Amino acid sequence: MLNFFQSIFLAILQGVSELFPVSSLGHSVVVPTLFKWSIQQDSTLYLAFLVMLHLGTSIALIWYYRNDWIAVIQGFIRTVQNKKIGNDTYEHLAWLLISGTIPVGLLGLLLEKKVKSLFVSPAIAAAFLIVNGFILLFGEKLRKGTEQKPLKTLQGFSYVQAGIVGICQSFALIPGISRSGASIVGGLIQGLNHEDSAKFSFMLAAPAILLASLLEIHYLFHTSGTFITALISGIVAGICAYVSTKFLVKYFQSGTLLPFAYYCWIFGLIAFFMLKFLY
Repeated sequence: MLNFFQSIFLAILQGVSELFPVSSLGHSVVVPTLFKWSIQQDSTLYLAFLVMLHLGTSIALIWYYRNDWIAVIQGFIRTVQNKKIGNDTYEHLAWLLISGTIPVGLLGLLLEKKVKSLFVSPAIAAAFLIVNGFILLFGEKLRKGTEQKPLKTLQGFSYVQAGIVGICQSFALIPGISRSGASIVGGLIQGLNHEDSAKFSFMLAAPAILLASLLEIHYLFHTSGTFITALISGIVAGICAYVSTKFLVKYFQSGTLLPFAYYCWIFGLIAFFMLKFLY
């Protein structure tokens, strides 16, 4: 099992890479192998540890957008009471988030174990990190090509388009493909502006991560010996996720996806070479 240093290291890695478009799942598969840590990734204790990290991340995302989430919940309640969706921004956003969460939730339930069993190899995860770099490059080329065109805001986004973003997010079931990267690019494909695409991606991630954690929360009842370490790690992951979100929200006001694409190519190539030929 993990020692305290390894636990905190993975917590920081999870908190940062979940929001940065570089695939937290890919890093959690590749990095321990590169460091030659003896981790049984399908053990009950390790799964419980990952649940705690994801709970911390989802809570941080909800807290960062807490004012938006309060308004979204209020907007959703109004639509149920009035039996229609009005012109209110948050009523519309509530149903955009529902539309985006349904496909990723269904695909996650149906395909998560099958996909992970097929692509759990660290070398394959490293290869998909390289693929992730090309996805980000495609998104950036798309953004550059639409700079002279009027772009949509979330208010002008349709529920079908939100569902397509949710489907794009589900590609993150493959280790190495970034959840935030895939959904940001999905938003850009639908003509959403860069800033709103990032915001929608981050808000959409919160229910997806939270639901996935709740489905696996029973593993936490098997962590009597390591619960404190897991709890501390979850808090660390949450803090890192909060700081990452705060940074990225400002960054995507003018920044591009290219630095993350370069990182994925460099790290993915180095990791793939080491895992295939040196280990």
